[in-house]
Amino acid sequence: MHKGQFVLERSGLEQLLQALRAEGYLTLGPKVREGAIVYDEVQQLEDLPIGYTDHQEGGTYRLRRRSDEALFGYNVGPHSWKRFLHPPLLRLFRARKVNGNLEVENEAEPIPKYAFIGVRACELAAIQIQDRVFLGGPYQDPHYKARRAQVFIVAIHCTQAGNTCFCASVNSGPRAQTGFDLALTEVLEGDRHYFVGEVGSEAGGRLLDRVAHRPAEGPECSRAEALVAQTARNMGRRLDSEGLKERLYQNLEHPRWEEVAARCLSCGNCTQVCPTCFCTSVEDHNDLAGQIAERTRRWDSCFTADFSYLHGGSVRVSTKARYRQWLTHKLATWQDQFGTLGCVGCGRCITWCPVGIDLTEEVAAMNNPAISTLPGRQEGGTHV
Repeated sequence: MHKGQFVLERSGLEQLLQALRAEGYLTLGPKVREGAIVYDEVQQLEDLPIGYTDHQEGGTYRLRRRSDEALFGYNVGPHSWKRFLHPPLLRLFRARKVNGNLEVENEAEPIPKYAFIGVRACELAAIQIQDRVFLGGPYQDPHYKARRAQVFIVAIHCTQAGNTCFCASVNSGPRAQTGFDLALTEVLEGDRHYFVGEVGSEAGGRLLDRVAHRPAEGPECSRAEALVAQTARNMGRRLDSEGLKERLYQNLEHPRWEEVAARCLSCGNCTQVCPTCFCTSVEDHNDLAGQIAERTRRWDSCFTADFSYLHGGSVRVSTKARYRQWLTHKLATWQDQFGTLGCVGCGRCITWCPVGIDLTEEVAAMNNPAISTLPGRQEGGTHV
């Protein structure tokens, strides 16, 4: 494996992209589409969000133009890499009547070799959390395992902090530590546009050999480190995770639950954009002729009434109960189940909540029994 840091010029990133495609990878990365930066197939550098950034607040997401030609000068958008590893809709099987007999179709569709381009540190942490969920126990998800086994990851260290980000306070960013094949820091200095990188796997080293690069010099490394360090200092939010699990368990009847429930729409946006939420439901369907039946798995949300339905009704009828379930699972019982927080500090749940509910503010309120309402948050945030 290569040792030390290297420098990749902007043209070298194009070579990297084409080298991955030549090896049969489906290259996925950020693209501008429908007023947001989403993840989709990228075939060349021009597909990336060149010169774009985003402004995010509670319930607010807007694209803006930058004053430079940065390729990764934005924060995270509504998509996460979860949609490729743990698809929103997955057919489990299909059966068909043939001459009076039921035959199960073997639809072993080929799974693409994915190359993820531009994975942020918080997103990499989220992938590692889902690895624990789907692969870490005695019962492994074969669909997730098959997709995850072939992924090549090019991580991007963050060089700007978003207003809703708090990854630094939960130790998941802004610098990626492990789990990548290659990791890059984008640097723009005057007329220079380059990337300082490091190799994280044997596969990453082999691919790098096919791309023009050189060893990084001291000033280049220092500049890259300074950008990441400044990002860590400029986080827009902070989550106090010290003793968090115990504090939440001790405040299950805190009056703040009622207050946040009065604002929450139970829409499930937070769970849909979250890179670690993994709840699903299984549905059976058949055609009107009764000849074809299939079973599918789709994303679900603990904010829906049906999710907790048992014989006779839903276990969590109120919005208060659903929000409390989500927050305490994400930050407390998740630790009991998987040994880690279920939150990586990406801030998506804050940005994409239609009423701007802020997880970090709710936790701060729960931490102080004397607080029942935080100033300025009674009316909800700006609509997306």
